[in-house]
Amino acid sequence: MDRFVFLTVDGLAHGAVLAVFALALVLIWRAARVVNFAQGAMAVATAYVAASITEATGSYWLGFVGALVAGLALGVAVERGVMRLVDHRAPLNPVIVALGLVLLIQAVLGMLYGNEYRPIGAPLSRTALDVWGVPAVSRFDLFVFGTVAALVGLLALLFTRTGLGLRMRAAAFAPEVSRLLGVNVAGMLTVGWALASAAGALAALLTVPTGLGLHPTAMDLVFVSAFTGAVIGGLDSPVGAVIGGVGVGLLVSYVTGYVGGDLASLAVAGLLVAVLLVRPGGLVATASARRA
Repeated sequence: MDRFVFLTVDGLAHGAVLAVFALALVLIWRAARVVNFAQGAMAVATAYVAASITEATGSYWLGFVGALVAGLALGVAVERGVMRLVDHRAPLNPVIVALGLVLLIQAVLGMLYGNEYRPIGAPLSRTALDVWGVPAVSRFDLFVFGTVAALVGLLALLFTRTGLGLRMRAAAFAPEVSRLLGVNVAGMLTVGWALASAAGALAALLTVPTGLGLHPTAMDLVFVSAFTGAVIGGLDSPVGAVIGGVGVGLLVSYVTGYVGGDLASLAVAGLLVAVLLVRPGGLVATASARRA
């Protein structure tokens, strides 16, 4: 029982981070109909910004805020300086450009910081606290849960209760009509990329201290798992991204704990295939996502 509780909490913590990363992918997909394969490399770049600020100031929280600001700025720069110049009439064009951007960012990070793994400490203890005599959850896990819940709540409020969120939704689903109604569609697209990049930065900040370490390719496997979660939940649905991310996190934790880490990736791939065979649009249907 103790093992099950530990694996469940660990899976939920890992899944919460994957949910944030999956949300970032969904935000860009809803805004631009592009799967941003550079999301992982962009997130690592912001984590290096956090590490640099922390080393210079001695304050983890200044680095944390700096990484989020860097994420916003990087999202704007990538959208306006790269993706806006791409011909989107051919669906593969933005994919190829995003993959090229991955190589560019990782090469620049390698030249600036080197290719050695750099351990990054967590801001709070990762020692599990006893709950009714069972080691269950650490202070860092609670921080992860609280941060992810706050992000999901803020995004929900943004898209359902603010004029900016409503304009972003309109620009994503009916750009021509939105232009006729006076919505700055290009500006809404930039905001979407900025928010997605900041969400990716947050995911990196919550992932790197868990023993992953900082490296130019540190988020590659996390991206694969988060992309799987986003597809399983439905690329049009923020709710589906959360469900898919948490589900993948739990699956990886249980398979790793009970069977072996070597089979975790195979289990995730099997889950993806099964969902696509049964519900190709994801667990949350596209129509439901657009009404959300």
